[in-house]
Amino acid sequence: MKLLVATRSPGKVREIRELFSGLPFELTLPADLLLERLPDEADLEHSTSYTENAVAKARYFAARSGLPTVADDSGIEVEALGGRPGPHSARWAGMSGGAGASDPDRANNALLLERLADVPEARRTARYRCVVAFLATPGGAPEIVEATCDGVILTAPRGSGGFGYDPLFFSPELQMTFGEAAPAAKHRVSHRGRAFRALIEVLLRRAI
Repeated sequence: MKLLVATRSPGKVREIRELFSGLPFELTLPADLLLERLPDEADLEHSTSYTENAVAKARYFAARSGLPTVADDSGIEVEALGGRPGPHSARWAGMSGGAGASDPDRANNALLLERLADVPEARRTARYRCVVAFLATPGGAPEIVEATCDGVILTAPRGSGGFGYDPLFFSPELQMTFGEAAPAAKHRVSHRGRAFRALIEVLLRRAI
C-alpha cells in the first residue's frame, strides 16, 4: 500500500519511517508529491481536540493527493499545568507571546521549565499523548487509534536525541529521558510508537 504521511515535521517523519521499517507499505510525504504549503494548511490544527486535528490533516492531504493518508496529532500534558500545553504543544511558546519561530523546540522547553520553576518533583508528572487518523479515501470514515505514555518533567534537559520535549521527559520505564534513549528503546514505550503499532495492526488486517 502506498501511504501518504501527512506531516512536514522532520522529527515525526524520521520516527514514522522507523516504525514502518520492513513492513509492506510505501511511505510518501507531501514534499515527495510536490504539495506546496498553502495558506489554508496553517489552520488545520486549530482545534483543542487531538482527534479533530489529526482527522483534519488526514482529510486535507488525502484530498490533495488522492492517496490513503495517515496523520497524527500529539502533545504533552503536564498535570501541574492543568494538562497544558496539550494539542498546542508544538506552537506553545509562540502562542504564549514568545518568539520561538527560529527554534520552537528550544523555546517550548524553556517555557515549560519557566512555568514549572517552583513545582516540586512529586508534582512534575506528565503524559505524552498521540492520536493517529487513517483515511483510505478523502471522504471515508477515519480509523482512529490513540496511545499515551507517562513520565516526569526534569528541571534541566538531558540528551540530544528525539525532538520536542524529549530531553525534559523522563520515562520511568526506560529510566532515562526520551532525549537520551536510543530510537528503538523510545519507540518501544513512547506514545507515538504505541499508537502507530496499533495503526499498523489495523492496516495489516485491512490488507488481508
